[in-house]
Parts: sequence; C-alpha cells; structure tokens
Amino acid sequence: MQLNLDTVDIEILKFLQKDATLTNKELAFKLNKSIATIHERIRRLKEQGYIVRIVAILDRKKVDRNLIAFSHVFLKAHTAEALGEFESEVAKFSEVMECFQMTGAYDFILRIATSDMDTYHLFLRNKLATLPNVSTVQSFFVLSETKSDTAYPL
Repeated sequence: MQLNLDTVDIEILKFLQKDATLTNKELAFKLNKSIATIHERIRRLKEQGYIVRIVAILDRKKVDRNLIAFSHVFLKAHTAEALGEFESEVAKFSEVMECFQMTGAYDFILRIATSDMDTYHLFLRNKLATLPNVSTVQSFFVLSETKSDTAYPL
C-alpha cells in the first residue's frame, strides 16, 4: 500500500469509514491503544488530509430526494476559464450532489438528487440549461440502487 500510514492508522480509518460516531474511547478499546494515542492519531490524520470531513449519511428518501439522475453535460467552449466557470456555477446548485470532469464524449457527469421528475425538470430548465456554456445535457435516471458505499478499501 502506497500510504504513509501504519497498520493502526489504517485500522482507525477503516473503523471511521464504517461508523464515524465511534468515540476515541471505543476506538482505543478496539485497537488496544490509549485514548490519548487514538486522539493524537486522528488529529494527525485530519491535518494530513486523510480525513477530509466527518458527516452523517442520510436516507435520501426520508429527506425527499427520491429521484437520482446522472446527467452528462457537454460544453460549447473548453478553455480553462470556461471549464472553471461551469464548475463554479454548478457547485452552487443544491441539487447537484457530485460533479466530475470526464474524458470521453461528455465534459462532466453530475449526480443530481431531486424529489421527483417535475422538480428535476425545473432544475434542468431554470438552472442547468441556463448556464451560458452548456451545449447538451443527457440525463439517465436511477431505477434501483444495488450498492451505495462511501468507504474506500484500505
């Protein structure tokens, strides 16, 4: 593994990816280390950027985000300024959960979460399609979700 981490650091990351509510005391018990050691290691992992943030993952259906779309976006211009402007603007949209610049036929793939098709349609017409550099948007809608994991294998 190409990480500058020892086995204890890796185990801490594995545990926290699965359950970030674990206390330092609980981690210390699981790893047979002192609470102070765990606290210091987590602080260091945050400082070094291995832990970017700690979040709660919500059930999207309970918060009325029943429709997930993956939208492929093709831009008219591909200058650094045009790409940066698109990224800056699309990041402001609360419906956009993820935005990836891609290789291939389309410039970006967006994961968009809305309550229903009508809300998605309004988002597309009144927000995404109004951005000045957008040429084409092709959307695909999720029918079912087989796997959704946030933990990286370490």
